[in-house]
Amino acid sequence: MLILSGYAKNEIVIKNSRFIAEVYPVESASEARALLASQKERYADAGHVVHAFIVGPSANVMGCSDDGEPPGTAGRPAMEVLKGSGITNLIVTITRYFGGIKLGTGGLVKAYTESVQEVLAIAPTREDIPLATLRLDIPYPLYEQAKRLLDAHQATIGKETFTDGVHLEATLPADQRAAVLTALTDLSRGKIRCQPEEEEGIRN
Repeated sequence: MLILSGYAKNEIVIKNSRFIAEVYPVESASEARALLASQKERYADAGHVVHAFIVGPSANVMGCSDDGEPPGTAGRPAMEVLKGSGITNLIVTITRYFGGIKLGTGGLVKAYTESVQEVLAIAPTREDIPLATLRLDIPYPLYEQAKRLLDAHQATIGKETFTDGVHLEATLPADQRAAVLTALTDLSRGKIRCQPEEEEGIRN
């Protein structure tokens, strides 16, 4: 799964009608709807501001609208392109300025499909990598060795608390978790206590 990592814009003209497609990163349905409201205000003079959005690691939150175009000719085609792209956490808006020539239902489906395909082709993305968080209790003599081991497994060190030992939180790719736990056990002969807590997230 890919994550949209930045804004992109593309415009096509079909029979004098302008189709301005824009994609924005979003983290929730409410954020997508707020952005849509902003787009509608920005393009208040346009005939339609069609949209589709997908949010979630499994693309489990989705929404779209034809915004006055004939049912099924705008929002649904845009959504199908998003679903087929493998990209999540994004909203696409397609602003149409009517050029005086009707496109018909087939022409509209084609126009909105192409609009989204072309803007996604230039949109920046990054891979969505599941992350795991490890909470470790480390004796002081093993602290530096443990940090070097974590670094070797692409871990990011977070909060550290120094008391009678070191309580450390580290985030790393989930597929490295088992290897790290085994290595820490071997390193410390059981003296490093590990309470792993796996979380999904994004590694830039």
